[in-house]
Amino acid sequence: MGIFTSISFLTTSELIKLFVNLEANTRKKMIRLLLLLIPFVSFGQDYLPKSNREIINHTYYSLSYSEKHEQAEWVYYKLTPQMINGNIERTDDFRSDPYVRTGSASKSDYYKSGYDRGHLAPAGDMKISQKAMSESFYRSKMSPQTPSFNRGGWKNLESLIRSWVIAEREIHIITGGIFQNKLGRIGTNEVTIQAITTRLFTATIK
Repeated sequence: MGIFTSISFLTTSELIKLFVNLEANTRKKMIRLLLLLIPFVSFGQDYLPKSNREIINHTYYSLSYSEKHEQAEWVYYKLTPQMINGNIERTDDFRSDPYVRTGSASKSDYYKSGYDRGHLAPAGDMKISQKAMSESFYRSKMSPQTPSFNRGGWKNLESLIRSWVIAEREIHIITGGIFQNKLGRIGTNEVTIQAITTRLFTATIK
């Protein structure tokens, strides 16, 4: 039987490099220890953080939507090799999420804001089907990120996790923002600019 382990990243390239350079057994011990520090509740075989917000279930991911911040407070999905090895190309059909009752962020909120629409579940993880790829562009699961961060450390972290999923077979991922000490808001819908974006993920260690 596999052992569920968890890790929390502050998404900086320095921390990624530090973790990657750890000896394998040390890395496993480290993430087992961090499991004790993360408040999860169990839903069947999945592990999700607590939420009092609107829960939206799409085909390959779920999210908890915060109307106050006009974005997901967390996004959860299980990543498998099939999802990243598919042949579906990126669509870039950014749009509001029709399943959010109060409405999600709009195109105008990000227009000329200086911030990227940062995917909390990247399109590169949703190549398994056309529907999965299309749903990855709902703005409900995007957060404002500076271009240097979104296209730098965050992109590197996404690539790193994809390389791990080949070895681990599946990884459960939760991504969300830290809204304390927020940096302001953008657009007429006042989308919150987070201070930090984090990723929590669990892998079955053989």
